[in-house]
Amino acid sequence: MSLDVSPALLEQAERGEVDEAAFVDCVRTSLPYAWEMISSLVAQLKVDGGAFADNQTPPPDEQARGQLLRALASDAIRGALQRHFGVRLAFQNCHRVAVFPLDSSVDETLARFTSARNQLLNQSPELRDC
Repeated sequence: MSLDVSPALLEQAERGEVDEAAFVDCVRTSLPYAWEMISSLVAQLKVDGGAFADNQTPPPDEQARGQLLRALASDAIRGALQRHFGVRLAFQNCHRVAVFPLDSSVDETLARFTSARNQLLNQSPELRDC
């Protein structure tokens, strides 16, 4: 299961639209490694500025890696995180998370980061089975 959904949040979903803040809180508590990774990158981007901030350190274990995969592979979760933090998220190699500002001046950098070329250039044997 991707998220630890409370009975109240599940009931809300069954009745219709879900409060985004409640959904984001569910993501925060269900996927703490992914939440902390994205939160820290957003903070880094705000402090350092620049076109993006990224993490290149593999997760400490498979549980943490799974959290990143669930957070970034789900359109609903990824979209909610992007809206909550006011950034665009990018993902490579099962662990390289990057946050980009919404500013269109970094569109070219984001396109390069997410290109097939950069995906291939960022391969390494130790990430083969990630």
